[in-house]
Parts: sequence; structure tokens; C-alpha cells
Amino acid sequence: MRASLRQHILRVCDEKIARKGDDVGVSFYAFFKNKNDNPALLMEAATWWIETHQLDHFVNAAKIKEMVMRGD
Repeated sequence: MRASLRQHILRVCDEKIARKGDDVGVSFYAFFKNKNDNPALLMEAATWWIETHQLDHFVNAAKIKEMVMRGD
């Protein structure tokens, strides 16, 4: 996954955790606007989420943040 996407995911997870607490869940759609203006980036995130890690639709934001920080 490209570095810019990793940084964006970390930012979004931090924002969600700050607003809603440590138990907040996210899906890979949380990292994108409501319109599909960058399908290649969306597919990159979806591939990481679904194919590489076989994650459920909603996953704890802190877990996602930890995975991204480890470089998974």
C-alpha cells in the first residue's frame, strides 16, 4: 500500500478514535469521500482490507491503525 494511503488511514483512524472512543469501528470506505473519484486508490485499500487481510466489513479503528503502523 502506498505511503500516502497509509498516512491517510492513520489520520482518519486517529480522528475517529478521538471523536468516538477506542471501540469505534471503521470500514475501508471510511477513508474515502462518498463519491468514487479515485477508483484505483479505493481498490488498493479494498485489496489490502479484503484480499490481503480478510477483514470483516467493520473493524476496530485502533486495530487498523496498529496494522498500518506495523506495515502489514
